[in-house]
Amino acid sequence: MAGLTFAEKFFSKRTGREVRAGEIITAAPDIVLSHDNTAAIIGNFKKIAGEEGKVNRPERILVILDHTVPAPGQKEASNHVKIREFVAAQGIKNFHDVGRGGICHQVLPEKGYAAPGKLIVGSDSHTPTHGALGAFACGVDRTETAGLWIQDETWFKVPTTIRFDLTGKLPAGVYAKDTILTLIGKIGAAGANYRSVEFAGAGLASLTMDDRLTITNLAAEMGAKNAVMPIDDLARNWMKSNGIEWNEADIIEADDDAEYEARHAIDLSTMVPVIAWPHQVDNIKPVSELVGKPFQQGLIGTCTNGRLSDLREAAAVLKGKQIAPSVRLLVLPASEAVYDAALTDGTIAALHSAGAVILNPGCGPCLGAHEGALAPDELCLSTANRNFKGRMGCKESFIALASPATVAASALTGVITDPREVI
Repeated sequence: MAGLTFAEKFFSKRTGREVRAGEIITAAPDIVLSHDNTAAIIGNFKKIAGEEGKVNRPERILVILDHTVPAPGQKEASNHVKIREFVAAQGIKNFHDVGRGGICHQVLPEKGYAAPGKLIVGSDSHTPTHGALGAFACGVDRTETAGLWIQDETWFKVPTTIRFDLTGKLPAGVYAKDTILTLIGKIGAAGANYRSVEFAGAGLASLTMDDRLTITNLAAEMGAKNAVMPIDDLARNWMKSNGIEWNEADIIEADDDAEYEARHAIDLSTMVPVIAWPHQVDNIKPVSELVGKPFQQGLIGTCTNGRLSDLREAAAVLKGKQIAPSVRLLVLPASEAVYDAALTDGTIAALHSAGAVILNPGCGPCLGAHEGALAPDELCLSTANRNFKGRMGCKESFIALASPATVAASALTGVITDPREVI
């Protein structure tokens, strides 16, 4: 019989018996994540448990305010108050308020919540990010989150698996964002619907942890239930340097003879800078085909590309120069820790001096919640993860997705520019 994929082996360990793709099992998550949508989840919770209901295992509940911070209006401010009162009354200690964390998918790895072998569920579709640290991490809806506040377990259908075998090394001026957008273009925005996605191969050795987090984050945009990277020495050293605790026995890897729904061989050395053109994330075009097209706003940040390395890449392009007067450039560090580090090493100063607007850590512009709204017919060149109509608050605007280097290089000229020409 064929060996087990990561997902099959993970849930076999959780259930104490061998399970295969397609089976329905129950398991207890280690982390139940929510953000500003916690206010809506509280309403669902009280409908089920009553006004005086108590959460089960408050120590595994994690709440991070990041989507509308600081509150842009009375409704959001009231929701934040509701959340603060709830976490205090329920004894939920893992709470990161405005200015005390950042974007949830950056805070989890920074603060040690994500680690090998953990089962993480979150009421946010980009929860698969944490598979870069060997966790099984997936999104769930708000009603299921409320149910998990009450009961210990939930059900999972063990997913089939798609595997990408990476070889080679990315050329200069090409980044992890270009890689994962290319893969999404290859299999389509629905190509991995309810599949587990494994990344493996010798090419991983050339990818930093920030690269890996970018790739697993955007795997959600091919429909993945979860995405995972193997734990190698680079990952171990990164976890050690960030104070993350784990047991070697918790590291789970697919068997060499595991059976996959599909396998794709990917040579990183063949990658080029790409852009996901409006209005679909799988509408992938080489930057070289779009050079010279004007745009009005650039955005560098979000849970996909707001890490320190992303800001440094942009700063390296912009340092000592000025962005084009026809463009406004927004920069959002992914967390308070990233913001602090970027302030200390001069990255923020370089971006600010070039004309960028530095915003607080958060998700605001990405989902059109506040800050950086677009006008009709405007185009935003963004490092975010979604570009469908209305994503940034205006259904008559346009969003294109690219790497931080591509956004920064284009901000210099005011038109889409190949970063390799600048770097």
